[in-house]
Amino acid sequence: MIRLHIIVHGRVQGVGFRYCTQYEASHRQLTGWVKNNDNGTVELEVQGEEEKVKQFVQKIGKISPFAKVTKLDITETSPIPTEKDYRIIY
Repeated sequence: MIRLHIIVHGRVQGVGFRYCTQYEASHRQLTGWVKNNDNGTVELEVQGEEEKVKQFVQKIGKISPFAKVTKLDITETSPIPTEKDYRIIY
């Protein structure tokens, strides 16, 4: 199991990006969270089987037809074994 912390840059707010990540994560049985940042980026953490997390990361660039991802800052972090779902933080 791996967990990644990701900052997504580009046109990613106001285009359904968070909801799309929640759908994709749930579809792949991944856990974590996603939120908008004040600087226009979206921040998220995703956790699960390594192959499923890699597929999720590959999908981020084209996750919403209205979003335009220009850059991903990805760091590996410690898994949280008690986490049960993927949620949107407001």
